[in-house]
Amino acid sequence: MAQWLEDIELGNRIDLGAWKMDEAEMIAFARKYDPQPFHIDPAAAAASHFGGIIASGWFTIACWMRAMMKHRNEQNLKYAQPETQSPGPKPQNGPSPGFVNLQWPTPVRPGDVITFSATTAEKLVMKSRPGWGIIRSTNEGFNQKGELVLRFTGQGMVSRRS
Repeated sequence: MAQWLEDIELGNRIDLGAWKMDEAEMIAFARKYDPQPFHIDPAAAAASHFGGIIASGWFTIACWMRAMMKHRNEQNLKYAQPETQSPGPKPQNGPSPGFVNLQWPTPVRPGDVITFSATTAEKLVMKSRPGWGIIRSTNEGFNQKGELVLRFTGQGMVSRRS
């Protein structure tokens, strides 16, 4: 559900759910997009300092994005009902100007269950586009042991009230 920049609360945490990391999916993704031996070759991965296959960090962030889009789609369906509609203009989400501070501190292994979240951290008013602002969020993934496996600051453009 899109919100006006002014209505978004700092510190709001969204639980995006969990994803079990499947070895075949991890390897297929890495073969196509990140073909390093410790992502695609079990023997080479076993001989590496990782001691076995690990997920590409790009796969992990793609899983976070899948969880975020699932959450957004569920929210959009929930708020698309006639009884939840309000008259007047609707807020819009714009494009993302990118992300910063990407970290993969702990390797993700087959069978790990990663729980993803997003927490609103900062709101910025855009001087170059007065009708828009930027929301920055701290996005994280933790494995079943509570170890941080993913963290990045995401940014998204959000419309402001006129």
